[in-house]
Amino acid sequence: MPPYPVTAPARVRRALLSRSEIALLDVRSESKFAQGHPLFAASFPLGQLEALATERLPRPDVPVVLYGDGSYDATDGSDPGAEAAAGRLRQLGYPQVSLLAGGLDGWTADGGELFSDVNAPSKAFGELVAELAGTPLLPAEEVAALLRSAPGRDGTPRDDAAPSVVVVDARRFDEYVTMSIPTATSVPGAELVPRVRQLASDPATTVIVNCAGRTRSIIGAQSLINAGLPNRVGALRNGTIGWTLAGLELDHGQERRAPRASAAAARRAAADAGRVADRAGVRRAAGTGLAELLRTLDEGGTRTVYRFDVRTPEEYAAGHLPGFRSAPGGQLVQETDYYAPVRGARLVLADDDDGRAAMTGSWLAQMGWDVTIAAAGQPGRFTRGPWRPARPPAPAVELTVPAVLAGWLRAGQAAVVDLETSKRFLSGHVPGAAWALRGDLARPELADRLGRPERLVLTSADGYLAAWAAADLGAAGLFALAGGTEGWAQSGRPLELGSGELLSPAVDVYRRPYEGTDIDPAVMQAYLDWEYGLVAQLERDGTHGFRVLTPERRP
Repeated sequence: MPPYPVTAPARVRRALLSRSEIALLDVRSESKFAQGHPLFAASFPLGQLEALATERLPRPDVPVVLYGDGSYDATDGSDPGAEAAAGRLRQLGYPQVSLLAGGLDGWTADGGELFSDVNAPSKAFGELVAELAGTPLLPAEEVAALLRSAPGRDGTPRDDAAPSVVVVDARRFDEYVTMSIPTATSVPGAELVPRVRQLASDPATTVIVNCAGRTRSIIGAQSLINAGLPNRVGALRNGTIGWTLAGLELDHGQERRAPRASAAAARRAAADAGRVADRAGVRRAAGTGLAELLRTLDEGGTRTVYRFDVRTPEEYAAGHLPGFRSAPGGQLVQETDYYAPVRGARLVLADDDDGRAAMTGSWLAQMGWDVTIAAAGQPGRFTRGPWRPARPPAPAVELTVPAVLAGWLRAGQAAVVDLETSKRFLSGHVPGAAWALRGDLARPELADRLGRPERLVLTSADGYLAAWAAADLGAAGLFALAGGTEGWAQSGRPLELGSGELLSPAVDVYRRPYEGTDIDPAVMQAYLDWEYGLVAQLERDGTHGFRVLTPERRP
Protein backbone atom coordinates (compact mmCIF):
# COMPACT_ATOMS: atom_id res chain seq x y z
CA MET A 1 0.00 0.00 0.00
CA PRO A 2 1.34 3.47 -0.84
CA PRO A 3 1.78 5.75 2.20
CA TYR A 4 -0.40 8.44 0.60
CA PRO A 5 -3.21 8.46 -1.98
CA VAL A 6 -2.22 8.91 -5.59
CA THR A 7 -3.93 11.08 -8.18
CA ALA A 8 -3.79 10.12 -11.84
CA PRO A 9 -2.53 12.74 -14.31
CA ALA A 10 -5.83 12.49 -16.19
CA ARG A 11 -7.69 13.59 -13.06
CA VAL A 12 -5.38 16.59 -12.65
CA ARG A 13 -5.98 17.54 -16.26
CA ARG A 14 -9.77 17.29 -15.78
CA ALA A 15 -9.55 19.61 -12.77
CA LEU A 16 -7.53 22.14 -14.76
CA LEU A 17 -9.92 22.06 -17.70
CA SER A 18 -13.00 22.43 -15.47
CA ARG A 19 -11.30 25.17 -13.40
CA SER A 20 -11.83 23.17 -10.24
CA GLU A 21 -9.46 24.09 -7.45
CA ILE A 22 -6.19 22.16 -7.44
CA ALA A 23 -2.61 22.87 -6.39
CA LEU A 24 -0.02 20.88 -8.33
CA LEU A 25 3.22 21.37 -6.42
CA ASP A 26 6.79 20.55 -7.46
CA VAL A 27 8.86 19.95 -4.30
CA ARG A 28 12.24 19.88 -6.07
CA SER A 29 14.61 22.84 -6.03
CA GLU A 30 13.65 25.76 -8.25
CA SER A 31 16.59 25.01 -10.53
CA LYS A 32 15.27 21.48 -11.16
CA PHE A 33 11.72 22.80 -11.51
CA ALA A 34 12.95 25.12 -14.27
CA GLN A 35 14.26 22.14 -16.24
CA GLY A 36 10.72 20.87 -16.87
CA HIS A 37 7.31 20.83 -15.19
CA PRO A 38 3.59 20.81 -16.05
CA LEU A 39 2.23 24.19 -17.15
CA PHE A 40 0.30 24.95 -13.96
CA ALA A 41 2.70 23.33 -11.49
CA ALA A 42 4.15 25.66 -8.86
CA SER A 43 7.66 25.53 -7.44
CA PHE A 44 7.34 24.55 -3.79
CA PRO A 45 10.80 23.36 -2.59
CA LEU A 46 10.70 20.86 0.24
CA GLY A 47 13.29 22.79 2.23
CA GLN A 48 11.09 25.91 2.22
CA LEU A 49 7.74 24.18 2.57
CA GLU A 50 6.64 25.31 6.05
CA ALA A 51 7.30 28.95 5.22
CA LEU A 52 5.46 28.70 1.89
CA ALA A 53 2.41 26.67 2.86
CA THR A 54 0.06 29.14 4.54
CA GLU A 55 1.42 32.00 2.42
CA ARG A 56 0.46 30.31 -0.84
CA LEU A 57 -2.21 27.77 0.17
CA PRO A 58 -4.61 29.85 2.26
CA ARG A 59 -7.41 27.25 2.40
CA PRO A 60 -6.39 24.06 4.25
CA ASP A 61 -8.95 21.86 2.48
CA VAL A 62 -7.65 22.59 -1.01
CA PRO A 63 -6.75 19.47 -3.03
CA VAL A 64 -2.94 19.27 -3.23
CA VAL A 65 -1.06 16.97 -5.62
CA LEU A 66 2.70 16.60 -5.11
CA TYR A 67 5.62 15.27 -7.10
CA GLY A 68 9.38 15.33 -6.70
CA ASP A 69 12.41 13.58 -8.17
CA GLY A 70 10.94 10.08 -8.02
CA SER A 71 8.45 8.42 -10.31
CA TYR A 72 5.74 7.27 -7.92
CA ASP A 73 3.22 4.56 -8.71
CA ALA A 74 1.09 2.36 -6.49
CA THR A 75 3.10 -0.83 -7.00
CA ASP A 76 6.85 -0.35 -6.97
CA GLY A 77 7.65 3.35 -7.26
CA SER A 78 8.64 5.80 -4.57
CA ASP A 79 9.07 9.53 -4.33
CA PRO A 80 10.74 10.32 -0.99
CA GLY A 81 10.64 14.09 -1.48
CA ALA A 82 6.94 14.16 -2.31
CA GLU A 83 6.17 11.75 0.53
CA ALA A 84 8.08 13.94 3.02
CA ALA A 85 6.21 17.00 1.75
CA ALA A 86 2.89 15.19 2.05
CA GLY A 87 3.63 14.27 5.65
CA ARG A 88 4.59 17.79 6.61
CA LEU A 89 1.56 19.33 4.85
CA ARG A 90 -0.72 17.00 6.75
CA GLN A 91 1.01 18.00 9.96
CA LEU A 92 0.35 21.64 9.03
CA GLY A 93 -3.35 20.91 8.59
CA TYR A 94 -3.79 20.08 4.89
CA PRO A 95 -5.79 16.83 4.75
CA GLN A 96 -6.38 16.53 0.98
CA VAL A 97 -2.82 15.67 -0.02
CA SER A 98 -1.93 13.10 -2.67
CA LEU A 99 1.00 12.16 -4.91
CA LEU A 100 1.01 12.47 -8.69
CA ALA A 101 0.78 8.93 -10.03
CA GLY A 102 3.92 8.17 -11.99
CA GLY A 103 5.43 11.58 -11.23
CA LEU A 104 6.63 13.51 -14.24
CA ASP A 105 6.99 10.30 -16.24
CA GLY A 106 3.33 9.62 -15.63
CA TRP A 107 2.43 13.15 -16.66
CA THR A 108 4.20 12.93 -20.01
CA ALA A 109 2.95 9.37 -20.63
CA ASP A 110 -0.58 10.75 -20.29
CA GLY A 111 0.13 13.34 -23.00
CA GLY A 112 1.08 16.25 -20.76
CA GLU A 113 3.82 18.67 -21.77
CA LEU A 114 6.77 19.72 -19.64
CA PHE A 115 7.47 23.45 -19.71
CA SER A 116 10.91 24.85 -18.97
CA ASP A 117 11.91 27.98 -17.06
CA VAL A 118 9.71 29.70 -14.45
CA ASN A 119 6.43 31.64 -14.75
CA ALA A 120 5.60 29.46 -17.75
CA PRO A 121 1.81 30.13 -17.70
CA SER A 122 2.33 33.89 -18.01
CA LYS A 123 5.06 33.63 -20.62
CA ALA A 124 3.05 31.23 -22.75
CA PHE A 125 0.02 33.49 -22.39
CA GLY A 126 2.08 36.49 -23.49
CA GLU A 127 3.14 34.68 -26.65
CA LEU A 128 -0.50 33.80 -27.34
CA VAL A 129 -1.48 37.45 -26.88
CA ALA A 130 1.19 38.58 -29.34
CA GLU A 131 -0.07 36.09 -31.93
CA LEU A 132 -3.83 36.54 -31.55
CA ALA A 133 -4.00 40.25 -30.74
CA GLY A 134 -1.26 41.13 -33.22
CA THR A 135 0.86 43.12 -30.77
CA PRO A 136 3.39 45.15 -32.80
CA LEU A 137 6.92 43.87 -32.07
CA LEU A 138 9.70 46.24 -33.11
CA PRO A 139 13.24 44.83 -33.52
CA ALA A 140 16.07 46.45 -31.60
CA GLU A 141 17.67 47.91 -34.73
CA GLU A 142 14.45 49.73 -35.66
CA VAL A 143 14.01 51.13 -32.15
CA ALA A 144 17.65 52.26 -32.08
CA ALA A 145 17.14 54.05 -35.40
CA LEU A 146 14.01 55.78 -34.05
CA LEU A 147 15.92 56.95 -30.99
CA ARG A 148 18.78 58.29 -33.11
CA SER A 149 16.45 60.32 -35.33
CA ALA A 150 13.94 61.51 -32.72
CA PRO A 151 14.22 64.92 -31.04
CA GLY A 152 16.24 64.37 -27.86
CA ARG A 153 14.98 65.07 -24.38
CA ASP A 154 18.60 65.59 -23.37
CA GLY A 155 18.90 68.70 -25.53
CA THR A 156 20.93 66.99 -28.24
CA PRO A 157 20.05 68.39 -31.68
CA ARG A 158 18.11 65.87 -33.75
CA ASP A 159 15.95 65.99 -36.86
CA ASP A 160 13.05 68.22 -35.75
CA ALA A 161 10.84 66.73 -38.44
CA ALA A 162 11.15 63.26 -36.93
CA PRO A 163 8.46 62.05 -34.55
CA SER A 164 9.37 61.86 -30.87
CA VAL A 165 9.82 58.50 -29.16
CA VAL A 166 9.21 57.48 -25.56
CA VAL A 167 10.64 54.21 -24.23
CA VAL A 168 9.03 52.84 -21.07
CA ASP A 169 10.40 49.91 -19.08
CA ALA A 170 7.62 47.70 -17.68
CA ARG A 171 9.76 45.69 -15.24
CA ARG A 172 10.28 46.19 -11.51
CA PHE A 173 12.29 49.31 -10.72
CA ASP A 174 15.27 47.33 -9.40
CA GLU A 175 15.48 45.42 -12.69
CA TYR A 176 15.38 48.70 -14.61
CA VAL A 177 18.22 50.14 -12.51
CA THR A 178 20.41 47.11 -13.30
CA MET A 179 20.12 47.63 -17.05
CA SER A 180 17.89 49.65 -19.33
CA ILE A 181 17.39 50.80 -22.89
CA PRO A 182 18.94 54.28 -23.44
CA THR A 183 16.43 57.08 -22.64
CA ALA A 184 13.97 54.59 -21.07
CA THR A 185 11.82 55.57 -18.11
CA SER A 186 10.69 53.09 -15.48
CA VAL A 187 6.92 52.52 -15.62
CA PRO A 188 6.10 49.10 -14.08
CA GLY A 189 3.34 47.23 -15.94
CA ALA A 190 0.22 48.23 -14.00
CA GLU A 191 1.31 51.89 -14.07
CA LEU A 192 1.48 52.13 -17.85
CA VAL A 193 -2.13 53.04 -18.62
CA PRO A 194 -2.42 55.80 -15.99
CA ARG A 195 1.07 57.29 -16.48
CA VAL A 196 2.06 57.01 -20.15
CA ARG A 197 -0.29 59.73 -21.39
CA GLN A 198 1.71 62.23 -19.34
CA LEU A 199 4.99 61.06 -20.91
CA ALA A 200 3.54 60.95 -24.42
CA SER A 201 0.89 63.65 -24.44
CA ASP A 202 1.35 64.25 -28.17
CA PRO A 203 -0.49 61.50 -30.12
CA ALA A 204 2.31 61.69 -32.70
CA THR A 205 4.78 60.33 -30.14
CA THR A 206 5.70 56.68 -30.57
CA VAL A 207 5.62 54.65 -27.37
CA ILE A 208 7.95 51.64 -27.07
CA VAL A 209 7.46 49.25 -24.15
CA ASN A 210 10.36 47.03 -23.10
CA CYS A 211 11.19 44.40 -20.54
CA ALA A 212 14.15 42.01 -20.35
CA GLY A 213 12.66 39.45 -22.71
CA ARG A 214 9.21 39.38 -24.22
CA THR A 215 6.28 38.87 -21.86
CA ARG A 216 6.01 42.10 -19.90
CA SER A 217 6.70 44.20 -22.99
CA ILE A 218 3.96 42.37 -24.92
CA ILE A 219 1.43 42.65 -22.10
CA GLY A 220 2.42 46.26 -21.43
CA ALA A 221 2.15 47.36 -25.05
CA GLN A 222 -1.12 45.53 -25.53
CA SER A 223 -2.48 47.14 -22.34
CA LEU A 224 -1.96 50.57 -23.90
CA ILE A 225 -3.51 49.44 -27.17
CA ASN A 226 -6.50 47.83 -25.43
CA ALA A 227 -7.01 50.98 -23.36
CA GLY A 228 -7.24 53.05 -26.54
CA LEU A 229 -4.03 55.10 -26.37
CA PRO A 230 -4.05 57.07 -29.66
CA ASN A 231 -0.27 56.88 -30.10
CA ARG A 232 1.64 54.36 -32.15
CA VAL A 233 2.56 51.66 -29.61
CA GLY A 234 5.00 48.79 -29.97
CA ALA A 235 6.85 46.28 -27.83
CA LEU A 236 10.61 46.09 -28.12
CA ARG A 237 11.05 42.65 -29.65
CA ASN A 238 13.01 40.47 -27.22
CA GLY A 239 13.63 43.33 -24.78
CA THR A 240 17.08 43.97 -23.34
CA ILE A 241 18.11 40.49 -24.51
CA GLY A 242 17.34 41.41 -28.10
CA TRP A 243 19.08 44.76 -27.64
CA THR A 244 22.21 43.02 -26.37
CA LEU A 245 22.18 40.36 -29.09
CA ALA A 246 21.95 43.15 -31.67
CA GLY A 247 25.26 44.52 -30.38
CA LEU A 248 23.70 47.64 -28.85
CA GLU A 249 24.76 49.18 -25.54
CA LEU A 250 22.54 49.22 -22.46
CA ASP A 251 22.46 51.89 -19.78
CA HIS A 252 23.10 51.00 -16.14
CA GLY A 253 22.14 52.69 -12.89
CA GLN A 254 19.42 54.91 -14.34
CA GLU A 255 16.68 56.11 -11.99
CA ARG A 256 14.14 57.82 -14.22
CA ARG A 257 10.60 57.21 -12.98
CA ALA A 258 7.36 58.37 -14.54
CA PRO A 259 5.51 60.92 -12.41
CA ARG A 260 2.41 59.75 -10.59
CA ALA A 261 -0.76 60.11 -12.60
CA SER A 262 -2.75 63.25 -12.03
CA ALA A 263 -6.27 62.89 -10.71
CA ALA A 264 -7.65 63.48 -14.19
CA ALA A 265 -5.28 60.97 -15.76
CA ALA A 266 -6.18 58.40 -13.11
CA ARG A 267 -9.90 58.86 -13.78
CA ARG A 268 -9.39 58.50 -17.51
CA ALA A 269 -7.22 55.42 -17.02
CA ALA A 270 -9.85 53.87 -14.76
CA ALA A 271 -12.52 54.42 -17.40
CA ASP A 272 -10.34 53.07 -20.23
CA ALA A 273 -9.18 50.04 -18.24
CA GLY A 274 -12.68 49.47 -16.91
CA ARG A 275 -14.04 48.94 -20.42
CA VAL A 276 -11.39 46.30 -21.05
CA ALA A 277 -12.09 44.61 -17.70
CA ASP A 278 -15.81 44.49 -18.50
CA ARG A 279 -15.10 42.80 -21.81
CA ALA A 280 -12.90 40.25 -20.04
CA GLY A 281 -15.59 39.39 -17.49
CA VAL A 282 -14.02 40.96 -14.39
CA ARG A 283 -16.54 41.48 -11.59
CA ARG A 284 -16.75 44.63 -9.48
CA ALA A 285 -17.77 44.91 -5.85
CA ALA A 286 -18.64 48.60 -5.75
CA GLY A 287 -20.93 49.26 -2.81
CA THR A 288 -20.23 45.89 -1.23
CA GLY A 289 -18.47 45.84 2.11
CA LEU A 290 -15.18 44.00 2.08
CA ALA A 291 -16.19 41.48 4.75
CA GLU A 292 -19.43 40.74 2.90
CA LEU A 293 -17.56 40.37 -0.40
CA LEU A 294 -15.08 37.90 1.06
CA ARG A 295 -17.85 35.87 2.74
CA THR A 296 -19.61 35.62 -0.60
CA LEU A 297 -16.51 34.60 -2.53
CA ASP A 298 -15.20 31.95 -0.15
CA GLU A 299 -18.63 30.26 0.07
CA GLY A 300 -18.35 29.29 3.69
CA GLY A 301 -14.68 28.40 3.50
CA THR A 302 -15.10 26.04 0.55
CA ARG A 303 -13.25 28.26 -1.96
CA THR A 304 -9.70 29.63 -2.03
CA VAL A 305 -9.63 33.42 -2.22
CA TYR A 306 -6.39 35.32 -2.79
CA ARG A 307 -6.32 39.02 -1.91
CA PHE A 308 -3.83 41.24 -3.76
CA ASP A 309 -3.09 44.97 -3.63
CA VAL A 310 -1.92 45.86 -7.14
CA ARG A 311 -0.58 49.34 -6.40
CA THR A 312 3.12 50.17 -6.13
CA PRO A 313 5.10 48.78 -3.17
CA GLU A 314 5.51 52.34 -1.86
CA GLU A 315 1.76 52.93 -1.84
CA TYR A 316 1.19 49.59 -0.16
CA ALA A 317 3.72 50.39 2.57
CA ALA A 318 1.96 53.69 3.27
CA GLY A 319 -1.31 51.85 4.00
CA HIS A 320 -3.36 48.95 2.68
CA LEU A 321 -6.48 46.94 3.34
CA PRO A 322 -6.03 44.34 6.09
CA GLY A 323 -5.26 40.86 4.76
CA PHE A 324 -4.20 42.04 1.30
CA ARG A 325 -0.77 41.12 0.00
CA SER A 326 1.34 43.49 -2.08
CA ALA A 327 1.43 42.25 -5.67
CA PRO A 328 2.06 45.10 -8.14
CA GLY A 329 -0.20 44.40 -11.10
CA GLY A 330 2.46 43.88 -13.73
CA GLN A 331 4.31 41.36 -11.58
CA LEU A 332 1.10 39.59 -10.58
CA VAL A 333 0.29 38.94 -14.24
CA GLN A 334 3.92 37.87 -14.82
CA GLU A 335 4.13 35.54 -11.81
CA THR A 336 0.71 33.99 -11.33
CA ASP A 337 2.25 30.60 -10.54
CA TYR A 338 4.12 32.16 -7.61
CA TYR A 339 1.38 34.36 -6.20
CA ALA A 340 -1.57 32.00 -6.75
CA PRO A 341 -0.51 28.33 -7.06
CA VAL A 342 -4.09 27.11 -6.52
CA ARG A 343 -5.47 26.96 -10.04
CA GLY A 344 -9.22 27.59 -10.01
CA ALA A 345 -9.01 29.93 -7.02
CA ARG A 346 -10.68 33.34 -6.85
CA LEU A 347 -8.69 36.57 -6.92
CA VAL A 348 -9.70 39.86 -5.28
CA LEU A 349 -7.77 42.94 -6.38
CA ALA A 350 -7.50 46.17 -4.41
CA ASP A 351 -6.59 49.59 -5.77
CA ASP A 352 -7.37 53.18 -4.79
CA ASP A 353 -9.01 54.18 -8.08
CA ASP A 354 -9.75 50.84 -9.83
CA GLY A 355 -7.71 51.64 -12.96
CA ARG A 356 -4.73 49.45 -12.21
CA ALA A 357 -6.92 46.73 -10.74
CA ALA A 358 -9.14 46.80 -13.83
CA MET A 359 -6.28 46.39 -16.32
CA THR A 360 -4.56 43.77 -14.16
CA GLY A 361 -7.86 41.96 -13.73
CA SER A 362 -8.52 42.00 -17.46
CA TRP A 363 -5.34 40.02 -18.08
CA LEU A 364 -5.92 37.60 -15.22
CA ALA A 365 -9.45 36.93 -16.43
CA GLN A 366 -8.13 36.19 -19.92
CA MET A 367 -5.78 33.70 -18.27
CA GLY A 368 -8.78 31.87 -16.84
CA TRP A 369 -8.94 33.35 -13.34
CA ASP A 370 -12.14 34.33 -11.50
CA VAL A 371 -11.42 38.00 -10.68
CA THR A 372 -13.27 40.55 -8.56
CA ILE A 373 -12.21 44.16 -7.92
CA ALA A 374 -12.81 45.30 -4.35
CA ALA A 375 -14.45 48.68 -3.86
CA ALA A 376 -11.89 51.43 -4.48
CA GLY A 377 -10.44 53.60 -1.78
CA GLN A 378 -11.50 52.83 1.79
CA PRO A 379 -8.39 54.60 3.25
CA GLY A 380 -10.09 54.75 6.64
CA ARG A 381 -9.71 50.99 6.82
CA PHE A 382 -6.04 50.94 5.83
CA THR A 383 -3.43 49.36 8.02
CA ARG A 384 0.35 49.37 7.84
CA GLY A 385 3.06 46.78 8.12
CA PRO A 386 4.02 43.73 6.08
CA TRP A 387 1.49 41.10 5.12
CA ARG A 388 1.70 38.03 7.34
CA PRO A 389 -0.42 34.94 6.70
CA ALA A 390 -1.99 33.12 9.64
CA ARG A 391 -0.01 29.95 10.19
CA PRO A 392 0.33 27.13 12.72
CA PRO A 393 2.75 27.80 15.57
CA ALA A 394 6.31 26.64 15.06
CA PRO A 395 7.40 23.63 17.10
CA ALA A 396 8.94 24.26 20.52
CA VAL A 397 12.74 24.28 20.17
CA GLU A 398 15.65 25.89 21.96
CA LEU A 399 15.76 29.56 20.99
CA THR A 400 18.35 32.27 21.34
CA VAL A 401 17.92 36.00 20.91
CA PRO A 402 20.12 38.44 18.96
CA ALA A 403 21.86 39.88 22.03
CA VAL A 404 22.90 36.44 23.29
CA LEU A 405 23.92 35.23 19.83
CA ALA A 406 26.06 38.34 19.37
CA GLY A 407 27.95 37.44 22.55
CA TRP A 408 28.43 33.85 21.47
CA LEU A 409 29.80 34.99 18.12
CA ARG A 410 32.24 37.42 19.72
CA ALA A 411 33.50 34.60 21.96
CA GLY A 412 33.70 32.11 19.08
CA GLN A 413 31.16 29.88 20.82
CA ALA A 414 28.63 29.46 18.01
CA ALA A 415 28.21 29.13 14.26
CA VAL A 416 25.17 30.37 12.33
CA VAL A 417 23.62 28.64 9.34
CA ASP A 418 21.03 30.48 7.23
CA LEU A 419 18.31 28.37 5.59
CA GLU A 420 16.72 31.00 3.35
CA THR A 421 17.37 30.84 -0.38
CA SER A 422 20.96 31.46 -1.43
CA LYS A 423 19.84 34.60 -3.26
CA ARG A 424 18.21 36.04 -0.16
CA PHE A 425 21.21 35.01 1.97
CA LEU A 426 23.57 36.97 -0.26
CA SER A 427 21.29 40.01 -0.08
CA GLY A 428 21.76 40.24 3.69
CA HIS A 429 22.57 37.85 6.56
CA VAL A 430 23.90 37.68 10.10
CA PRO A 431 27.63 38.57 9.88
CA GLY A 432 29.73 35.43 9.71
CA ALA A 433 26.75 33.19 8.94
CA ALA A 434 27.09 30.42 6.39
CA TRP A 435 24.39 29.16 4.04
CA ALA A 436 23.28 25.59 3.48
CA LEU A 437 20.51 23.64 1.89
CA ARG A 438 18.25 22.35 4.61
CA GLY A 439 18.63 18.79 3.39
CA ASP A 440 22.39 19.00 3.97
CA LEU A 441 22.18 19.90 7.67
CA ALA A 442 22.48 16.29 8.84
CA ARG A 443 25.57 15.55 6.76
CA PRO A 444 28.69 15.00 8.94
CA GLU A 445 30.91 16.92 6.52
CA LEU A 446 28.82 20.06 7.08
CA ALA A 447 29.64 19.95 10.80
CA ASP A 448 33.30 19.44 9.91
CA ARG A 449 33.31 22.49 7.65
CA LEU A 450 31.77 24.54 10.45
CA GLY A 451 34.54 23.40 12.81
CA ARG A 452 32.12 21.44 15.01
CA PRO A 453 31.07 24.50 17.01
CA GLU A 454 29.92 24.41 20.62
CA ARG A 455 26.54 25.73 19.48
CA LEU A 456 24.85 25.73 16.10
CA VAL A 457 22.23 28.43 15.51
CA LEU A 458 19.81 28.14 12.60
CA THR A 459 18.18 31.21 11.14
CA SER A 460 15.72 32.08 8.38
CA ALA A 461 13.90 35.26 7.36
CA ASP A 462 11.66 35.45 10.45
CA GLY A 463 12.84 32.32 12.26
CA TYR A 464 9.78 30.19 11.45
CA LEU A 465 11.51 27.90 8.96
CA ALA A 466 14.57 27.64 11.20
CA ALA A 467 12.43 26.40 14.09
CA TRP A 468 10.96 23.60 11.95
CA ALA A 469 14.43 22.61 10.77
CA ALA A 470 15.76 22.58 14.34
CA ALA A 471 12.85 20.38 15.44
CA ASP A 472 13.55 17.92 12.63
CA LEU A 473 17.22 17.64 13.59
CA GLY A 474 16.70 17.54 17.36
CA ALA A 475 20.42 17.69 18.12
CA ALA A 476 22.10 18.85 21.32
CA GLY A 477 23.55 22.34 21.19
CA LEU A 478 21.15 23.33 18.40
CA PHE A 479 19.23 26.60 18.55
CA ALA A 480 16.94 28.64 16.34
CA LEU A 481 17.31 32.41 16.25
CA ALA A 482 14.15 34.01 17.63
CA GLY A 483 12.78 36.43 15.05
CA GLY A 484 15.30 35.16 12.53
CA THR A 485 17.45 37.45 10.40
CA GLU A 486 14.72 40.09 10.40
CA GLY A 487 14.79 40.10 14.20
CA TRP A 488 18.57 40.48 14.15
CA ALA A 489 18.28 43.55 11.90
CA GLN A 490 15.39 45.00 13.93
CA SER A 491 17.56 44.77 17.05
CA GLY A 492 19.85 47.35 15.45
CA ARG A 493 22.58 44.95 14.43
CA PRO A 494 24.09 45.13 10.93
CA LEU A 495 23.64 42.61 8.15
CA GLU A 496 26.46 41.37 5.97
CA LEU A 497 25.79 41.90 2.27
CA GLY A 498 26.95 40.22 -0.92
CA SER A 499 29.28 37.62 0.48
CA GLY A 500 29.29 34.62 2.76
CA GLU A 501 30.25 30.99 2.90
CA LEU A 502 28.11 28.58 0.89
CA LEU A 503 28.23 25.14 2.52
CA SER A 504 26.03 23.66 -0.21
CA PRO A 505 26.03 24.26 -3.96
CA ALA A 506 23.65 27.11 -4.75
CA VAL A 507 21.34 24.92 -6.83
CA ASP A 508 18.21 26.05 -4.98
CA VAL A 509 17.53 29.10 -7.15
CA TYR A 510 17.23 29.17 -10.93
CA ARG A 511 19.14 32.03 -12.50
CA ARG A 512 16.93 33.64 -15.12
CA PRO A 513 18.56 34.18 -18.53
CA TYR A 514 17.16 37.72 -18.58
CA GLU A 515 18.55 38.90 -15.22
CA GLY A 516 22.00 40.35 -14.74
CA THR A 517 24.51 41.61 -17.27
CA ASP A 518 26.89 38.68 -17.62
CA ILE A 519 24.71 36.07 -19.32
CA ASP A 520 26.17 34.00 -22.17
CA PRO A 521 24.60 35.17 -25.47
CA ALA A 522 23.97 31.52 -26.40
CA VAL A 523 21.91 31.11 -23.22
CA MET A 524 19.91 34.26 -24.02
CA GLN A 525 19.21 33.06 -27.56
CA ALA A 526 18.15 29.63 -26.30
CA TYR A 527 15.70 31.33 -23.94
CA LEU A 528 14.17 33.32 -26.79
CA ASP A 529 13.92 30.21 -28.94
CA TRP A 530 12.02 28.53 -26.09
CA GLU A 531 9.58 31.43 -25.88
CA TYR A 532 8.95 31.33 -29.62
CA GLY A 533 7.77 27.72 -29.26
CA LEU A 534 5.38 28.25 -26.37
CA VAL A 535 2.19 28.69 -28.41
CA ALA A 536 2.70 25.34 -30.15
CA GLN A 537 3.44 23.78 -26.77
CA LEU A 538 0.20 25.19 -25.36
CA GLU A 539 -1.71 23.54 -28.19
CA ARG A 540 -0.09 20.18 -27.57
CA ASP A 541 -0.69 20.34 -23.82
CA GLY A 542 -4.32 21.44 -24.03
CA THR A 543 -4.87 22.52 -20.39
CA HIS A 544 -4.48 26.30 -20.51
CA GLY A 545 -8.02 27.65 -21.03
CA PHE A 546 -6.67 31.06 -22.08
CA ARG A 547 -8.94 33.49 -23.93
CA VAL A 548 -7.36 36.51 -25.62
CA LEU A 549 -9.29 39.71 -26.26
CA THR A 550 -8.62 41.39 -29.55
CA PRO A 551 -8.57 45.21 -29.60
CA GLU A 552 -11.88 46.91 -30.18
CA ARG A 553 -12.33 48.61 -33.51
CA ARG A 554 -12.83 52.34 -33.11
CA PRO A 555 -14.74 54.52 -35.55
